[in-house]
Amino acid sequence: MAAQNTNLVLYEEDVVRIEEEIARLRQQTNSNLIFLVDRDGQLIASCGDKEDLDTTSLASLTAGNIAATGGMAKLIGEKEFSILFHEGERDNIHISIIAKRVILVIIFDQRSSLGIVRLRVKKSSETLARIFEEVQQKKEKEGQDADGLGSPLEEITDEDIDRLFG
Repeated sequence: MAAQNTNLVLYEEDVVRIEEEIARLRQQTNSNLIFLVDRDGQLIASCGDKEDLDTTSLASLTAGNIAATGGMAKLIGEKEFSILFHEGERDNIHISIIAKRVILVIIFDQRSSLGIVRLRVKKSSETLARIFEEVQQKKEKEGQDADGLGSPLEEITDEDIDRLFG
């Protein structure tokens, strides 16, 4: 499968919708922190208690984790592992791939459960996937609009150049 182009162009209204969805998911899962990163490890949005946490490093490591497990998946004949779970003594991390484009990370403790997180992530993933699909459609439409404008130099003919320099 070809890699997805993860160059996202998000407008303010897209970011607001994404932040609202992850805030709702945080409330429904009673989690500590949720963040969304692209496959390159760039933080897109976050919600929750980020004190004393290097979210930039965590976002990069998450993308690396997805890439590493993607390699493991291919070795055993799978396309990818779309959900990862890490259980710690105090905190747990649930990682899922949304619409093959972005990575949703949820950090939660004993106030929630893996079952609740998985259930709520499934529904929220659909909402986030729709948002990113709309973002992709906007990007494609803008590309078509830009193609329709053509180059400002395309109207210049050889005769125009000869007259200018000849």
